[in-house]
Formats: sequence, structure tokens, C-alpha cells
Amino acid sequence: MNKFKHFLGIDVSKDYFDAVVLVAGKKENAIHNQFSNDLKGIKSLVVWLKGQDADFENTLVCLEHTGMYGKLIVKYLTVYKFTIWVEISLKIIRSIGVQRGKNDKLDAERIAYYAMKNVDEAQIFTTPRKEIEKIRNLLSLREKLVETQTHLKRNAKELSQFDKEVAKFSATLQKNTLKGIALDLKSIEKQLDTIIKEDENLSRIFKLTTSVIGVGKVTALFLICFTNEFTMYATPRQLACYTGVVPFEYTSGKSVRAKPKVHYMANKKLKKQLHMCALSAITSDPELKHYFERKVGEGKSKMLVINNIRNKIVHRICACIRNNKAFEKRQVA
Repeated sequence: MNKFKHFLGIDVSKDYFDAVVLVAGKKENAIHNQFSNDLKGIKSLVVWLKGQDADFENTLVCLEHTGMYGKLIVKYLTVYKFTIWVEISLKIIRSIGVQRGKNDKLDAERIAYYAMKNVDEAQIFTTPRKEIEKIRNLLSLREKLVETQTHLKRNAKELSQFDKEVAKFSATLQKNTLKGIALDLKSIEKQLDTIIKEDENLSRIFKLTTSVIGVGKVTALFLICFTNEFTMYATPRQLACYTGVVPFEYTSGKSVRAKPKVHYMANKKLKKQLHMCALSAITSDPELKHYFERKVGEGKSKMLVINNIRNKIVHRICACIRNNKAFEKRQVA
């Protein structure tokens, strides 16, 4: 990573973004500019960088993970062959320490400084394939539709406990809406199946992932999207840490002796999905069922044992992907 001479920090918002480049990697050589968050603004950024002798070969670009607002920047800077590091905002904040004051210019400068200071640990962004982006968008839409569907059904059920007449009227009004949502969900499922079926690599990874007992379609697709087809993590432990299923020691001196616990900086969505997988595996997998009953019988907390099972599931998935071999169910002696 030491090939980089300049470090560019970008603070993104909806309509514009602030850019600060640390010329020659020196904090005192921080140059700031602001651009519109569109193609014209990104082209202006590239021209401005050339004026600072900063190009795709000698400049590391770092920005926070801000969802859709940063997509355009990442997309076109990748086209311009820049090396991009998309980092979790909390990691940047924590690494810098106590800061006084805040504005977009300062934030961009702090991001650039973070990139310079931690260049050896940079996780270079790899653009997901179009198929992965399609799956991600379909999953996002599916999630919103399921939430709406659940909310409408719950609302009608709650109303019926207090006023059956109003509840009946409400149910009649939302009947067509619920039908429409159900049809849309079916359409999404079909599109997801088509994308997986028509792509050789996706089909292979999906079959291997879902071969692990307890892992369903949605969990497998979330894992594929969040790991960019299992390319973002070198070891199963790294992925387990990312999904929040690895407990860490919490001690200090002789007085602080807390129980090991998972870190809150995890992918909550994957953690939730893996929790459901663990509950399913306990009833479907003889080996994990035996493990759960044995550990609980020894006095272990049920949640601790379930977390251990989530961890085992992650390791099983990674082993299947690594060995390109489907999971084989083992019987308990």
C-alpha cells in the first residue's frame, strides 16, 4: 500500500461532497474543494486532482460507507481506475480520538488523515458485479414489502381486540394492498431465482451455502451480497467477527472480569439471519441438536450456546466455499 503518495478524503452528502487531498501525505498540505454529487462534479474532481499532481496511480481515495449517496462517486472513480477504500464511519471516528468541532471540510480532512495513517490496513474496494447489485436491490425491496405487510396485518389484528367493526372496515380497505404485496413478493422471488440460475458462479456459491443445514435462501443471498461473493474475508473468523458471532474477552486488571461478549460493531442484518439459521439447525441437525442439549445440560446459557452454533454455521459455510464441496450431514453416535 505504500505506493500511494497522496491521500484523498471524501465526505459525502446528498447534493454535494467535500474533498480534501493530503499532498505528499502531509497533514499540513491539506487542500480542500467542494463538488456536486453527480457525474459533472466527479469529472471536476478528477481534473482538480490532476492539478495537485494526484492521479489514479499515486492516490488512495477514502470515503465513509454512506449507502446510496456514495454509489455514484465509487462507480465513476472506479471507471477512472482510482484505488478506493470504503470504510465504516465509526472506525474512522474511533481511530482519530477526541475532536473539537465538526463540518464537512473537517470531516473530509479527517477521512484523508485516517487513510494516510492506516494505509497498510486499507481494504481496497472491489466493484460488485451487476448481478450482485440486482440481488441487493431486490432484497432491499423485499425487506420493505415484508415490513409493510407485517405492519398492516398486525394493525388489523390489534384493532379487532378493541373495535371489531372498525377492524373489519380496515381489513376490507387493505385487502387489495396485501394482495398486491403478495404478488410483488412472488415476482421478486422469481427474479432472484432467475438471476441465480442463469449465473454459473452464483448458482455454485448459492448451492454450497444452502447445503449447510439451517441456512435458507435469504440468508445465503445476504451473505453473497455483503461479502461480494465471499471475496471480502480471508478467514472464517473474520467473517464471524463481521457478523457479530465471535465473543471477545472483557477484562482489565483484577477488578474487571466481565463475561466474554460479541462486539456491537457488527452487521446486524446478517446476525439476525444467522440467529434464525441457528434455531432452525437446532431442530434439523442431529449434531447441533446434541451439542445444544449437552451444553445447556452443563449449565451454559442458552443464548451463549446459540451464538456458538451461529459461529459453527459461519465456519461450515466458509469450509464449503473454500473446498467447493457441499455440506454433508453427520449423525451423532
